[in-house]
Amino acid sequence: MGDLEQKKANNKQLAVRLLIVAVAGLAFGFALAPLYNILCEAIGLNGKADITATAAASNTVIDQSRKVTVLFTGETMPGLDWGFSANEPNVEVYPGEIKLTSYKAINRGKQAVVGSAVPSISPEVASLYFKKIECFCFNQQTLQPGEIKDMPIRFFVSPDLPKDIKTVTLSYSFYKVDNKPK
Repeated sequence: MGDLEQKKANNKQLAVRLLIVAVAGLAFGFALAPLYNILCEAIGLNGKADITATAAASNTVIDQSRKVTVLFTGETMPGLDWGFSANEPNVEVYPGEIKLTSYKAINRGKQAVVGSAVPSISPEVASLYFKKIECFCFNQQTLQPGEIKDMPIRFFVSPDLPKDIKTVTLSYSFYKVDNKPK
């Protein structure tokens, strides 16, 4: 009888440990988007703009000898009942030229929701040369039920972008932050 009780106790300990790991993984998943934004702002990674981006753009010479195609994609993560897409699927830019485009979001839910967008640029090396001057991704976005919001992004591609890169993809993943609009 002692072995059976010992096995039951071991199984119970294992179940508790697995539950703790699952809860910790879930908590980490929800914390990932805000942590990523904090990291990007702190080190200027992945196109998070700073004050110098605007100054750099205004002092940059436009390279009219070539064009770069910028593709725009977007998705919402589970738990965020929004429609989200680029208003223009792509634009052609001269390196150094400042461009303005936008994404559209609609809250299909019945409650106001706060979302946070996490950008991704590919190829990865292009993130060093893709500079966002103005972007909805710099702040959390609140949408009321049924609200449609046009969210601008003003950017430029540095003329220092390697010449073999002819296409850059900017993709956003929108995450639900909480149910309490700020």
